[in-house]
Amino acid sequence: MAEASGDNVIFVGKKAPMAYVLACITQFNDGKKEVVLRARGKSISRAVDVAEIVRNKFFNDAKVKDVKIGTEEMTNQQGEKVNVSTIEIVLAR
Repeated sequence: MAEASGDNVIFVGKKAPMAYVLACITQFNDGKKEVVLRARGKSISRAVDVAEIVRNKFFNDAKVKDVKIGTEEMTNQQGEKVNVSTIEIVLAR
C-alpha cells in the first residue's frame, strides 16, 4: 500500500462527491504529498469521480500514482458470504 498512515486516507461512501473532493483539497493544502481514496462496492464510481474532479478542476499537477483493485469477502445481513469489489486510488502532487 501507499504511505497510508491513516491520516491521508479518505474512505469514499455515500456522501456527495464534492464532500470527498473537499477532503482531498484539505489534505493537499495541509502539505500531504499523497492522498489515498478507498472505496468498495457501489462507491467505486464515486471514488473515480472524486479523483478526476480533484485532478481536472483543482490540482492540475496531481497525478494518479497508483490504482489497486481487489475483492473483500464480507458477510451480509442474511449471514451469507459475499464478495465485494474494492479500489484504492493514490493521488500524488
